[in-house]
Amino acid sequence: MAGGTHTAIMVARGYRIAVLGTGVRMADVAAVRVSGLCVVRGRREVLRDLSLTVARGQVTGLIGPSGCGKTTLIRAIVGTQIVAGGEVLVLDRSAGTAQLRHEVAYMTQTPSVYRDLTVSENLDYFAAILGAPAREVERVIAEVDLADNAQRVVGTLSGGEQSRVSLAAALLGSPRLLLLDEPTVGLDPVLRAQLWDLFARLADSGVTLLVSSHVMDEAARCDHVLLMRDGALLAAARPKELLARTGQADLESAFLLLIESAQS
Repeated sequence: MAGGTHTAIMVARGYRIAVLGTGVRMADVAAVRVSGLCVVRGRREVLRDLSLTVARGQVTGLIGPSGCGKTTLIRAIVGTQIVAGGEVLVLDRSAGTAQLRHEVAYMTQTPSVYRDLTVSENLDYFAAILGAPAREVERVIAEVDLADNAQRVVGTLSGGEQSRVSLAAALLGSPRLLLLDEPTVGLDPVLRAQLWDLFARLADSGVTLLVSSHVMDEAARCDHVLLMRDGALLAAARPKELLARTGQADLESAFLLLIESAQS
């Protein structure tokens, strides 16, 4: 894509994918490039011929209902997913290569921390593994608003608080790419808003974030959104462009209209 604002419609396995551009060559500034990705589980094609880009220094929302393939796609970007075909490039390297271990951070849906250690002990441990300075622990605890719980055992925290400990661990070492799988599930509206503000600040500092969610109103907080359904990319656009393209007042209505259009 070069010059001007334009709209293109692509067809992929029965889905019409709305791709809305603003004149920026996404491939030139992409942190992640996925081409023809296929993942098969049993006899089911979980991801089918999926191609997309994630721009550097932005918050990209990976939006879609549970079971549509968001987690599988993130695992493929991390390099832990067995794929049946296609290519995934992360920061211009093949996904999962050793050089990316200190460049990419992944927060899973299920908190991946030790329940019998305190918040600080968990983060001290992960900081030591990463070789991150000790001061990093205090910084990330403050960023996820856990200072008052730093000395509490993780197993005594609520589910949302445990998720924040996982997020703090992902922030250690200042990774260039953050992959966050449903990071706001179980959080109250105030904390959700605070975390999205944090995501925006991280993007402003040059970090690339891919944030998955099934909550459509969170898509409006993203610089760019990727809408998925049934293992395929339904649309790729900036939120305002998506609304303009569909003529809808909110993103949930826009998503539903795209589903109807794709199936017609």
